[in-house]
Amino acid sequence: MENGEEKVRPTSQTYALMLLAWLRFNSASEKPVHLASALNPSKLLSNFLARGISPTTVITDRVISSSSEASQIIQLLSKSAVDMNLSRVVTELGQAEAIGCQLPDPLGNVPEVNPVTKLKTLPDVTSEDGTPVPEELAREVPFNLNNLRKHLAKVSLARRVLPEDVAARQKLLEESAYDVAVERLKHESEVFDELGLSSPSLRRAGLQRWMWDWYQKLSTHLETEIANIVATEAKQSRFRVCTMAHHGIDERIGPEKQLAPFLALIKPEKLSLITILEVMRLHGSGGVNDGMKTARALLAVGRAVENEYKAEMCKRNNIAIPAHARAGGDHGYFSGLGYRDLHARRVTAAKYMEDSEEWTSEWTQVLRVRMGSVLVDSLMKVATVERVAVDKNTGQEVKEEQSAFCHSYEFVRGQKLGVIRLNPVVTERLAKDDLRETLHPRHLPMLVKPKPWLGPDEGGYFYNKSSVMRFKDSAEQQAYLEHATTLGNVELVYAGLDVLGSTPWKINRQVFDVVLEVWNSGERLCKIPPVVFDKPQPEKPENYHTDIKARSVYSQRLKAYQQDKANNHSDRCSVNYKIEIARAFLGDVFYLPHNLDFRGRAYPIPPHLNHIGDDLSRGLLMFAEAKPLGERGLRWLKIHLANLYGFDKGSFDERVAFVMDHLDDIYDSAERPLEGRRWWTTAGDPWQCLSTCMELRAALESGDPEGYMSTLPIHQDGTCNGLQHYAALGGDREGAAQVNLAATDRPSDVYTYVANMVNQVVEDDAAKGDRVAQMLVGKISRKVVKQTVMTTVYGVTYIGARDQIERQLKDRGDIPEEECWATSSYLARKVLYCIGDLFAGAKAIQTWLNLCARLISKSIPGDRLEEAIQREQRKEGSSLNILSRIRKEQMAAVVWTTPLGLPIVQPYRKTKRKQIMTALQTVYISDPNSPAEVNGVKQASAFPPNFIHSLDATHMMLTALECRTRGIVFASVHDSYWTHACSIDQMSAIIRDTFIALHSSDILGKLEAEFKARYADYKVPLASLRVGTFLKKLKTAGVRIVASPEEAAAIKSIHTSTFDPLIDKRRTRRHASSKAPAVAEDEESEAEEEEESIDADTLLADKFISLPALIPPLPKKGDFQVETIKKSLYFFS
Repeated sequence: MENGEEKVRPTSQTYALMLLAWLRFNSASEKPVHLASALNPSKLLSNFLARGISPTTVITDRVISSSSEASQIIQLLSKSAVDMNLSRVVTELGQAEAIGCQLPDPLGNVPEVNPVTKLKTLPDVTSEDGTPVPEELAREVPFNLNNLRKHLAKVSLARRVLPEDVAARQKLLEESAYDVAVERLKHESEVFDELGLSSPSLRRAGLQRWMWDWYQKLSTHLETEIANIVATEAKQSRFRVCTMAHHGIDERIGPEKQLAPFLALIKPEKLSLITILEVMRLHGSGGVNDGMKTARALLAVGRAVENEYKAEMCKRNNIAIPAHARAGGDHGYFSGLGYRDLHARRVTAAKYMEDSEEWTSEWTQVLRVRMGSVLVDSLMKVATVERVAVDKNTGQEVKEEQSAFCHSYEFVRGQKLGVIRLNPVVTERLAKDDLRETLHPRHLPMLVKPKPWLGPDEGGYFYNKSSVMRFKDSAEQQAYLEHATTLGNVELVYAGLDVLGSTPWKINRQVFDVVLEVWNSGERLCKIPPVVFDKPQPEKPENYHTDIKARSVYSQRLKAYQQDKANNHSDRCSVNYKIEIARAFLGDVFYLPHNLDFRGRAYPIPPHLNHIGDDLSRGLLMFAEAKPLGERGLRWLKIHLANLYGFDKGSFDERVAFVMDHLDDIYDSAERPLEGRRWWTTAGDPWQCLSTCMELRAALESGDPEGYMSTLPIHQDGTCNGLQHYAALGGDREGAAQVNLAATDRPSDVYTYVANMVNQVVEDDAAKGDRVAQMLVGKISRKVVKQTVMTTVYGVTYIGARDQIERQLKDRGDIPEEECWATSSYLARKVLYCIGDLFAGAKAIQTWLNLCARLISKSIPGDRLEEAIQREQRKEGSSLNILSRIRKEQMAAVVWTTPLGLPIVQPYRKTKRKQIMTALQTVYISDPNSPAEVNGVKQASAFPPNFIHSLDATHMMLTALECRTRGIVFASVHDSYWTHACSIDQMSAIIRDTFIALHSSDILGKLEAEFKARYADYKVPLASLRVGTFLKKLKTAGVRIVASPEEAAAIKSIHTSTFDPLIDKRRTRRHASSKAPAVAEDEESEAEEEEESIDADTLLADKFISLPALIPPLPKKGDFQVETIKKSLYFFS
């Protein structure tokens, strides 16, 4: 019948019979029948879809009389549909299953989440006859949230038909976002037509309808446009080849000049949708109102096309997902072998996923811009909207079809900037449908363990390409990482990410129910914003027009009110995302794949709901695996509750006593979270406090508290972790005591110590009549100064400290809005003054790191130096020309290797812009692959914090790997480590052991040795040292230039005494012929540099010194022994 030989067409009943036959008699059944011509479910599905037969019609045919067989056939077809990327079929089968299935639905008794809504514009809230529509009917769900809800609905339906096959559901979850969007846009357009909404006002405001019309027009236009480009480039190529052959030259058009091969990679329909979604998403970005920068739009569209093509290639590779874990637990590549020979086993695993196609290579910036230019230009040609207005003279309605986008120029800071602007009616619609967030949630949690990391872009998700490191257009970092991967140097880093990604999670149903009830009620509670902004609008003063100060104060308060109101909607949308995703994953075990930032810190890839998120996100999550509390676990559960409430500065015994004293409040919170006294809402972390109250109450009421199976993550947090690393690096006994490295009876709290000092100073000033100080009396809490104290050792400036404190004062709400700036300015000075020499040991190491970075950023490789000087000399250039050339050669970034072998490259450069001619305009883009001078100031200021962050990331990875070895479930939020309550004591010992192992390895000594080896042939121009106070800082740090008497005399002959303090003439010189330190671009640098003698600079132009000779000696290490932390109860607590 399929071949047409029987002259009879198969019907839905025919396919139902064939599916029944396959189910009953396939080779794996109890009564197998071997037929060579038998069609499997995938082929049958493909055939009846091709004939326009609905899957539901086949399933409901009367020949399938058994509900059990119907359910099995639905699962067979659903699995085939997932393999064939037919999400529409999975959805339809899920609906059929939901109607006919007897099994309980995991979400059957879970209320729907009331979505964030916004009022429609005025034309939308009247019917065709002009009567007003009630407000509750005149609201709509923002575009991005509506899309997320529909996408998650597909996930829920897939769970109905594939409850056990999480591998197939994972594939559906990762299906291309653009495929989902096409179906959604088409569906919404059909709904408009089916409902007969012919009202011009309704159609005019329909953003989804517009986008669907643009999509259809652009798809058709691109088919013609691509065909023309292919023909034109083929003709140019033949002509060019013939011309070159005539002159005896073999040359082809480079890939950056050819677009046809790349435009042909993806179907016009998908190119059309990518272009529309990216352009709409960029609306209002880059500081351009009602539009976007042209260059940014072209790059974004080009990059989106590149990413979607690679995602399609991943899907076509048909990467297999392990459907079920092996019995007894599957530790993947760690089974039984620990970490021995890890690299060899990963290479073996990689052979199953290798792909030698060239599509894996990165596209160039120029190619992305050219690709984006063609697509955006095409969109601007075909995209139109209908504008309707009323003629003021005649009162008649006037209609006009206008372009949806236009290109124009504007001047920004005196520079001409090309922009793409949206038609005002499109902008008006977008004011309601917020598109600034990603339109389509590609990155949701995974239903199976993430793919092990095998390379820089091979791991995490199975069908969507993910990068193991987050960095922005840093070709240098990419090259270092790829090289380290090839050598097998980063295997432990990859293994650590696999450990973090393989931790199973689930949603805390009890907390979710409370969250959902609060959300649907619309009230403000514990960081859940209200549905209607509940703060009063500032009242306009009576003397507004006569009193300038009153007008200024009112304007400030009104601006703050409007900003808070806008933030309320934004925050509510963010919470809506979290709740929708949590609801979709209720009852499921899921995983959070991780990757790194460029410093090595690990982050979950799914952005909306993860344990690094806010208190609400953490309160909704719990481990999927349960473990008995035990005696120590029950104690740690109580300590954890005290910590979350905010009582975290007492001893452990005091914290346990605090919980027992509030046991009645805890029971009330757990049993009646909203109807009771709501004690949990006064906690520092209320949602996590509520989940812990529920867990503790359940354990105590279980009859066997120590045997209670607990799934709640318990935290161990470092005390100002950056300072802990500084104290250990410098052997700083005083600093160690301040951050709980030393053994004490009670935990030390450096933040409270500083806050008390500041309070005393402020009270003294207030007593003297200082108005600002009087406003601050009694309002300087630990929280106000915490961030500034924490970032002091990271080099926070006065401006940064002021901004930090201003945010905290605004959050308090007891200081008038107009006074926050003045009070924060005053308080920032006092905080920095009180900190003073509190962290002297950390400051010494910070200074050493800063000086090293400055030297490196002013250095030049020896081979490049020689070439640069010779080139200028061949031009008969002057010394000034040589000096200018040398400065352009200063491109060395700070590069170091973490103890786990991860290479880190600081990406801070003065990027150059490249001019590209496109159909829209000439655009300027920064090419990450082109050589660029380093940003010396940023390299130096960022190195100390980045280096410390790389150390805390290393400590976390070591702890994660050791926990996996011992079978301990582990998760982390940077310096906060999580595990089951019963495993806290084991994890605490591991935390201390790994910290001791890390800091027993002479980290700074190895860093100094690495710098001297890595930059062995680098030279620093002497002229570059005569900047600001840099030479003075080098002398203070202990740097001495070892020179022979002749060399010292040569420098003296230049008539400058700048280097005299550094020159040591008593020893024989061992290093390169010239000497000089590196950066030192302070705020006064430029002014002081101009004061220096230009003649001296020109005479020093060809004089250099070896960089290793200038690296300062390491700061003297104190007598604190890091092994002491084994006795510290509160090191991590």
